[in-house]
Amino acid sequence: MPQEGVEHPDHRVNFRLSAGDIEAVRFGVSPGHELAHAVRALLRPAQFPLQWGWLKRVRDQLPREAFALLAQVIGADGYMPDFLTADPRWDMTPQTELEALRSAPLAGMIVDLDKMIARSAGERQQMLRQMRSDPTRARAVIADAWEEMWEGAIAPFWGPLERLLRADIAVRSRVVAVDGLAAMASGLHRNVRWNDGSVSVRLRRHSEDVDCRGSGLVLVPSVMSSWGCMVITESPAQPTLFYPARGVTEGWARESGDIAVALGALLGPVRAGILLRAHVARTTSHVAADAGIAISTASHHLAVLRGSGLIISTREGNRMMHLRTPLGEALVGAGL
Repeated sequence: MPQEGVEHPDHRVNFRLSAGDIEAVRFGVSPGHELAHAVRALLRPAQFPLQWGWLKRVRDQLPREAFALLAQVIGADGYMPDFLTADPRWDMTPQTELEALRSAPLAGMIVDLDKMIARSAGERQQMLRQMRSDPTRARAVIADAWEEMWEGAIAPFWGPLERLLRADIAVRSRVVAVDGLAAMASGLHRNVRWNDGSVSVRLRRHSEDVDCRGSGLVLVPSVMSSWGCMVITESPAQPTLFYPARGVTEGWARESGDIAVALGALLGPVRAGILLRAHVARTTSHVAADAGIAISTASHHLAVLRGSGLIISTREGNRMMHLRTPLGEALVGAGL
């Protein structure tokens, strides 16, 4: 799986589609992708600042042997084996992902192992060669480690993580319906754009043209890999683009008690009105004017909404703009 990192203007993967062919694009979720990047976050925490809250809660309760094995298979950076994340679907669950891994085709797994062997050295390369010599056993051992790591590191947080993923998909689907496929694709990430009938992804080391007009393209949001994009382009997997989910903050894995306190402070007609009108980005003064309150009062209400994870505030020049997050979208949608 080629990976985005340091931007390079000469490397792009172009997924060729028809601008009017909405059915050629579908969304999916991938528990395996989240787990793989959880391993990388544990290996390189400085590169994953939005996962620091999660890291603080899990680092002392990891299954050490399972983590060590997956760390060797996945690696800290670069190419990631496709067999861990090769079939994202809308209805994918952790259990179905694990079952797919336990029965992953050995031929594809051997190809992935060969690629990793060529990209590694020393102890890691030796371990991967041993796996390559007995892929059936390697598949079982990797699946067992996957299950153990999932239970220890991701399962306790899967509820809020999955809600962020599905809320992101809801927002993107609405953009497709209202503004079209090109507008949605161009808003996925700074390194993704719609370019003459293609979803074009700028990557670090990989360039390729992929014709998706027969197979379609799967778009998969991610919470754990919230810094960049990755792609799957090789058959038999369907062409896939993993991109950062919207609205992920360092507090996404907060204690449930902290969330309850924040949401309790949210109750009230003024804040509800601000949230309902936050489907478009507005300045603090616009929020105040729409609500009929002072700017200082609007700032206080916005701070509460932001602390609850329902809006995100970003600076544009000398203005602060406020917009609903996917979690806010989900909350508003549930109440309509």
